[in-house]
Amino acid sequence: MAGTGQSAGTKLIVDNRRARHDYELLERVEAGIVLTGTEVKSLREGRVTIAHAYADIRDGEAWLVGASIEEYAQGSVGAHRPERDRKLLLHRREIDSLLGKVREKGLTLVPTRMYFKDGRVKVELAVGRGREKVDKRRVIAERDATRQMERALRRRR
Repeated sequence: MAGTGQSAGTKLIVDNRRARHDYELLERVEAGIVLTGTEVKSLREGRVTIAHAYADIRDGEAWLVGASIEEYAQGSVGAHRPERDRKLLLHRREIDSLLGKVREKGLTLVPTRMYFKDGRVKVELAVGRGREKVDKRRVIAERDATRQMERALRRRR
């Protein structure tokens, strides 16, 4: 899978493009996630939304809040609540480090990707600083300018 940023044992479930737009992403960390069986089956079908999700640290534990995993169609009625908070699996030192960064002004833990890695579901969290509307416009303008310069250079070759 050249160019996708994935190693041989990973399969992307969902990518949070909105996070790259709304936040300046500073540091990334991989976390496991506690799920039920029907949630994993829904994830295999790609029925998940993490656009409005964030991670929260409560009582020394990390939680994924606001992620929506749709109910599995073939599962029993009420197998899992789609909007429930899900525990993230991180080492103590990672949680302490993230907690220190989140306490800084304006930093948030944002899920950027969810993927299968060797059969297990992983969530990539990023420490992000929220962008103002003006910053978002500037980033888009810079990206467009870079793209146009690359096109011009390609044409000249």
